[in-house]
Amino acid sequence: MSRPASNLLPYAALVAAIVAFCGGTSFAKRLFPLVGAEGTTAYRVGFSALLLLVAMRPWRFALTRHDAGRLLCYGLALGAMNLSFYMALRTLPLGPAIAIEFLGPLAVALAHARRAVHVALAGLAVAGLWLLLPVHGGAQSLDPVGIGFAFGAATGWACYILAGRRTGHLPAGQAVALGMVAAALLVVPIGIAHAGAALLTPSWLGMGVIAALLSSAIPYSLEMIALQRIPPHSLGVLLSLEPVVGALAGVALLGETLSLTQWGAIAMVVAASIGVIVTTPDSKQEVAA
Repeated sequence: MSRPASNLLPYAALVAAIVAFCGGTSFAKRLFPLVGAEGTTAYRVGFSALLLLVAMRPWRFALTRHDAGRLLCYGLALGAMNLSFYMALRTLPLGPAIAIEFLGPLAVALAHARRAVHVALAGLAVAGLWLLLPVHGGAQSLDPVGIGFAFGAATGWACYILAGRRTGHLPAGQAVALGMVAAALLVVPIGIAHAGAALLTPSWLGMGVIAALLSSAIPYSLEMIALQRIPPHSLGVLLSLEPVVGALAGVALLGETLSLTQWGAIAMVVAASIGVIVTTPDSKQEVAA
């Protein structure tokens, strides 16, 4: 039986978020030579916080002290994930950096898996992601420092998923806006300390707003819908589409090329994601408290 359109909405939102994130991140890398990874993160998170505050007006909804603490944890995880990921991108290609970062949601997926089929699908996704990494057959090695930051981003991503689900009872707009404000309180001072007055260059400010819209404000708003309605074991595997889209963005936007093996890896990850959707009953679409 086919799923009602309302049940497919969170999956569509997640795919749209991934596409926006990868396209926006490819654009944001243009700012690295100008303000560094730290300054680019400050643009991305700081402007996203301002845009989401204006668009979502989170003050319209009541907030308890307990929920404020949950949102703070969510925002700090979001900020740490963003900063670590952009620091990794200084020396790693987009696709491999996202592939390493995906270890975070994969760990969440495996921790919540209760059926053998979901463990198998997670394994299929891991195999595909491994083939995307340039560590086989003479391909260029990856920078150890970049790998370290990517693992840091993976940890932040796992914490972001778990903390985000604990805010599932709150309006999505309120959660993502206040979470982004908390993230900005962490990363904007670091960006200012690194780039200083260069962040106020008018043309660079405009690029920062575009990067914030494409790589943070839009994707995280859409992703919050997915976080609240897709089970953890399914979400982790579906997020494996992100390094695939990142690799494709590298082809389309950065002039990178993919080998036949890497195209096969993409097919494996897509198959795993489709498998998660068709093997997760609608009755299991519950949000953890």
